[in-house]
Amino acid sequence: QVPLVESGGALVQPGGSLRLSCVATSDIFKRERMGWYRQILGKQRELVASITTDGRTEYEDSAQGRFIISRDIKKNTVDLQMNNLKPDDTAVYLCNVNPPWGGSWGMGTQVTVSS
Repeated sequence: QVPLVESGGALVQPGGSLRLSCVATSDIFKRERMGWYRQILGKQRELVASITTDGRTEYEDSAQGRFIISRDIKKNTVDLQMNNLKPDDTAVYLCNVNPPWGGSWGMGTQVTVSS
């Protein structure tokens, strides 16, 4: 069973918005700080945003002010609201614990920002 399942990616025009969702299949994730990461082709995977169990958030500089990470502990989900999307946001987006657990990576969800 895949521990983390991402969804919500799509093709969107610059300036548009998307909401990504991550569903965790194990309760162990409810006790961990979670993060959204992105994998841009040819670059290292990077952390975009993170959220603690009590709701404290942190953002990578380019995401600050545009992205909002949230979580529902009961539903065991972590969402990423992305606004004012730019072509540079094009990537596969994945969720995981922060710092990440190597064995917990899912397939991710593709976000493409293009006109």
